[in-house]
Formats: sequence, structure tokens, C-alpha cells
Amino acid sequence: MQLDPQGMAPEDLSHAGSVVDKAIEYMIEQRIAPVSIASALLGGALGLLARTMDDRAIAGVLRNALASVEGGELREMRDPPPAGMGMRPNA
Repeated sequence: MQLDPQGMAPEDLSHAGSVVDKAIEYMIEQRIAPVSIASALLGGALGLLARTMDDRAIAGVLRNALASVEGGELREMRDPPPAGMGMRPNA
């Protein structure tokens, strides 16, 4: 596992994200409620963190996640951009 050029994320992060996206897509197709999907994924993630990190490190990960929520980063996924702010068609 190698870090990206800025040293922030392992190179396999994109692959892991794709696998998770496919799992979510499958569960949605199975008509599993979104809150159940999210709860199961969060529980699995916390379990993995508990097996691989100490409590202090886990708390740091959770603080970063909370900061993303409070900073509005997740809201951007939910709210469409204002009119005229989307992608421009090719000229």
C-alpha cells in the first residue's frame, strides 16, 4: 500500500470506495432502507477501526467526520448546485 503524491491516502482507497459503492448499489436494489445500509456500513467501519487502531486514533477519525458534517461538505452531496452553477456543455 503506497501513499498518494500528497501523502494523504493509500492508493487502494479508490478501489475500496468502488467496492463499497457497488455494495450500496446492490443493497438499494434489494430494497434495504438507506438508514439500515448506512448503519450497517458505519458499524462495520467502526469494527474494522477498533481492530486496527487505538481509541485515540478512532476518535480523531470521528472528529474529522464530524467536522465534515458541520462544515457542510456532506450537504453538497444532498443539495443540487444553484442554477447556472452546474457543468457547462462543451462548445
